[in-house]
Amino acid sequence: MACNTKSKKAEPKATEGETTQNPTLAKIAELKKAGYDIVDYHAHLKGGLTMEELLEHSKETGIAYGVAFNSGVGFPITDDSTLLANYRKYKDYPVYMAMQAEGREWVNMFSKENIATFDYVFTDAMTWTDRKGRRMRLWMPEEVFVDDKEDFMDQLVAKIVGVMQNEPIDLYVNPTYLPDILQPQYDALWTDGRMQKVIDAAVENHIAIEINARYKIPSATFIKKAKAAGVKFSMGTNNADRNLGTLDYAIEMIETCNLEPNDFFKPSSK
Repeated sequence: MACNTKSKKAEPKATEGETTQNPTLAKIAELKKAGYDIVDYHAHLKGGLTMEELLEHSKETGIAYGVAFNSGVGFPITDDSTLLANYRKYKDYPVYMAMQAEGREWVNMFSKENIATFDYVFTDAMTWTDRKGRRMRLWMPEEVFVDDKEDFMDQLVAKIVGVMQNEPIDLYVNPTYLPDILQPQYDALWTDGRMQKVIDAAVENHIAIEINARYKIPSATFIKKAKAAGVKFSMGTNNADRNLGTLDYAIEMIETCNLEPNDFFKPSSK
């Protein structure tokens, strides 16, 4: 998808005192000197967090930001009118503007022209309907149905692949996320074969995969396989409240998985 890179993007810089106190901030400063763009492409104005506070955090940490707005069934943004009104409200701030597409219905709710006003678009497969017609939101335990864990995983992987094949997105976020009931079995359930199907779909459809700091996913094993296949990565927090954090897990994975500056996603110019 053609996206507009903003020349007005802020260039935050952590102070010497801050980097001395926080090892992650020191590492961020080091990585930026080495040519890495440290951008949290998955931030939200949640819990009362204002754009001004986000920009102050950006200056303090050295992290640039993409601010995402949830769009789809059950969210405030449900049509072209609300989509554009929200875009206009924030478009002049020095951040990337992201559309977070929710559920599988979103592709029929917004026009291609208005979707393209955003710098990039992302989604996940945390909302989907199973073979029995049950619509699930995987982060809500009461809405998750696992009759058979292996069958659930096969359905989930098929949904992820379908999203990548059929939805006009730039990033796939919250990758390899599992509902609470299955998270203790993450390594066993995310088999090589299942990981490879997701990775292949990302490569074939030119979709970057997020390294998510909140959930600490995907695993280093997945990231190394994806890097070898030529997948691009983004870094994201997906904050649930005012706490934006400092992308600790994503920064750790750069070293653990030998990621280079050119392994990372950048919004493309129109």
